[in-house]
Amino acid sequence: MRDKILIVDGIEAERSELRQMLEQDYGILEAADGESALAVIEKRCEELAVVLLKLMIPKVDGLKVLESMNTNKWIEKVPVLVIDKAGTVALGEKCFELGVSDFIRKPFETMLVRHRVNNTAQSFQQRQEFQQKVLAQTKTVKQQYQMIQKQSKDLEKSKLDMMDVFGAVAEYRNAENTDHIRHVKAITQLLAEQMMEDFPEYGLDAHKIQIIVAVSALHDIGKIAIPDNILLKPAKLTEEEFEMMRSHTTKGCEILDTIQGTWSEEHAKIAAEVCRSHHERFDGNGYPDGLVGDEIPISAQIVSLADVYDALVSDRVYKKAYPKDQAYHMIIVGECGVFSPKLLECFHDLKDKIEEVVSQ
Repeated sequence: MRDKILIVDGIEAERSELRQMLEQDYGILEAADGESALAVIEKRCEELAVVLLKLMIPKVDGLKVLESMNTNKWIEKVPVLVIDKAGTVALGEKCFELGVSDFIRKPFETMLVRHRVNNTAQSFQQRQEFQQKVLAQTKTVKQQYQMIQKQSKDLEKSKLDMMDVFGAVAEYRNAENTDHIRHVKAITQLLAEQMMEDFPEYGLDAHKIQIIVAVSALHDIGKIAIPDNILLKPAKLTEEEFEMMRSHTTKGCEILDTIQGTWSEEHAKIAAEVCRSHHERFDGNGYPDGLVGDEIPISAQIVSLADVYDALVSDRVYKKAYPKDQAYHMIIVGECGVFSPKLLECFHDLKDKIEEVVSQ
């Protein structure tokens, strides 16, 4: 409890005068020199309501006492009133710079001294309590913010997991191993990062790449709506069956529309691009819209190449896996449709890394 006053003055009569003015409100501690004053402050700082400090005192003068209080941060815990006659402006500025709250001028006027000491003690205590409340509230806000961040991360992870689950469902319907999803995501990541570095005009950044990689798991979600007799047919599809198979691009978008609101607009937009346009080709011979060149969203272009490569090097119901070198050659020469020259340049540069991803 801060119920004590420390009077620091080398003249006993002046200490006595101040003691008589204040002892009815506070317990009084006294120090006749700066060295003794610092010893009391160090030991009993938490009990002190105010320090009354005379500047001209023996051993360690008042300014050095203030400097020591600053060094030890005691000035932040107890207010100081300087006892002095009217001094110079420079001296007053120096005292305030060192954290002094106010001055008590001699000769002393009992009522003024008591009011100044009480007001200083109360104001300082209120300020301390306010600061403690602010610190407590800041700590609470920080904890709540950290909790919200964790919840946000957990929610984001749940969304990513949900995309992988939807993608896995489509792959199981297609009688394919979910390694395809992992491969497509990994290859998409490599290609997108290389495109970001080599071709900044596409506006790719780490955030957008993260979304493209996440939604790449959904590129074939529309196959859920394709009948088994077409989806799992080991022989060549008829024209009518092929048209039905091609509809998985638009049906995928329809499925995505049913889960609107569970993710951001940006996620939804890029997911729709990938679902609808991952079978478009750079020369306009793809489907469903016959888009040409960079009319095809870059997200769909990247996922498309990743999808085609992994499909070539994997066993499917209608074919055996091609060797990796052959698959690479087929894509480069356009046997699987025409891809962007810029994208193929990145594919060429990443050949070894992509092969390593699929081998793992």
